[in-house]
Amino acid sequence: MGRAIVLATPVFLALIALEYAWGRRAGRNTYGLADAVSSIALGIMSQYTAVFTRLLRVGIYAAAASSLSLVPAEAAAAFWTSPLGWVLALVFYDFCYYWLHRAGHESAIFRAAHVVHHQSRHYNLSAALRQTSSGALLGWVFYLPMAVAGVPPQVFAIVALVDLLYQFWVHSEHVGRLGWFDRWFVSPSNHRVHHAIQDGYLDRNYGGVLVVWDRLFGTFVEEGERCTYGTRKPLDAWDPVWANVEVYAAIARDAWHARGWRDRLRVVFGRPGWRPVDVAALAAVQAGGLDWATLGRACKPLVLGLAAAWAWRRWRAAAAEDARAHALLVAALLASLAGDVALMVPGGFLPGLVAFLLAHVAYVALFARGVGVLPRRGAAPAVALYRLAMLAVLWPHLPPGLGGPVAAYVAVISAMGAQAIGRALVRRDAASVATAAGALLFVASDTVLALDRFVGPVPLAPFWILSTYFTAQLLIARHALPDPSARRAAALPVHVAG
Repeated sequence: MGRAIVLATPVFLALIALEYAWGRRAGRNTYGLADAVSSIALGIMSQYTAVFTRLLRVGIYAAAASSLSLVPAEAAAAFWTSPLGWVLALVFYDFCYYWLHRAGHESAIFRAAHVVHHQSRHYNLSAALRQTSSGALLGWVFYLPMAVAGVPPQVFAIVALVDLLYQFWVHSEHVGRLGWFDRWFVSPSNHRVHHAIQDGYLDRNYGGVLVVWDRLFGTFVEEGERCTYGTRKPLDAWDPVWANVEVYAAIARDAWHARGWRDRLRVVFGRPGWRPVDVAALAAVQAGGLDWATLGRACKPLVLGLAAAWAWRRWRAAAAEDARAHALLVAALLASLAGDVALMVPGGFLPGLVAFLLAHVAYVALFARGVGVLPRRGAAPAVALYRLAMLAVLWPHLPPGLGGPVAAYVAVISAMGAQAIGRALVRRDAASVATAAGALLFVASDTVLALDRFVGPVPLAPFWILSTYFTAQLLIARHALPDPSARRAAALPVHVAG
């Protein structure tokens, strides 16, 4: 499924561009730049986390299908792979999806996963890509009836993909009512209602492909007044990690302060937003006294911690000849983590600067492996020009004592970018190009941070800094080194019949 989503991404992006152009031409633009980029970033993040949740999404289902199925495996495979079986499997999946989707609005813990999809205040095709990174943690429970009915894992995965891809096109304000189609299938009109926050629209129209379920179970509402989108409590942040954990944090806080286990369970599994009276009173007293935006910023080191743990795991599985390269990647990520933590502490700017400088030194050493230092000298003039321009802009605004450290940092990060570009020009493979893109995004993130801190406010600075930083670190961590498992597979002997 993940590979199919990756292959479909260029089509998604092209359709997003077409919808934007159509809206501008028609005088009804439904896009906000920061909002659209945030939605796409959350979609990218969901695909990265899918690497870790594949066991939950497919592994548990496969185990359940083999142990809980009431139908013999051969008979189940024969039926569910017939033309009728495929159609029924899709309908079966959509039925289960309806109840999962409904739980995502009526139970707090499921809402915590699903709320990511509703945080956008715009309704357009980019919002369709705004997907959760935690839905697989509990969502698999709703599909166990399919395992009991013997639906093979391969059939389950394919109908799940069809159901997901279908839902992309319904996220548009430019498609009106579709007559009879609206009565049977999920359509843009039906789904606009689902994303609306007006009282008459709230928590309605849960179907994925078929809206019949909503008509059967009393949750269908037709579109009337123009929809207002988003959540009742706006996110007001561009951090993709905080977007995923905001509601979980609120649930954990309320459950911690609840006095009895009955109230704690109701906080977790009851209606979203429910609180015991004493917890609600405590929250009212603390209102304004706790800066939850600070907790949101703490998600930045959380991402680096997870990336470092993943890189360390790959290091343990790496071949001996790759061990030093994996060690450099882990060192760079840990140094970046230390820099993130230092920047959160008052007076920690200089230690944070030193930590990130060491991270870039490790990245330079990593990118030099196999190609040498600055393998393409043509990148040097562009890097030197960037370095001079940055110092010319920053120098008059730097506090006393920071000129030398900032100059050293600009030189090192420039060298890191040049090294990554040279490596990509020598190797000319997709992984090296992705790594170079990550390095350049790292440079862009630090550039915006420096300008915003020392020169003057940059519009939407937190959004640009966080989005480029997260994307940069993920691209480098994922593509700078070969996958040890892939290398082991390539090394397996090939047996030729005959």
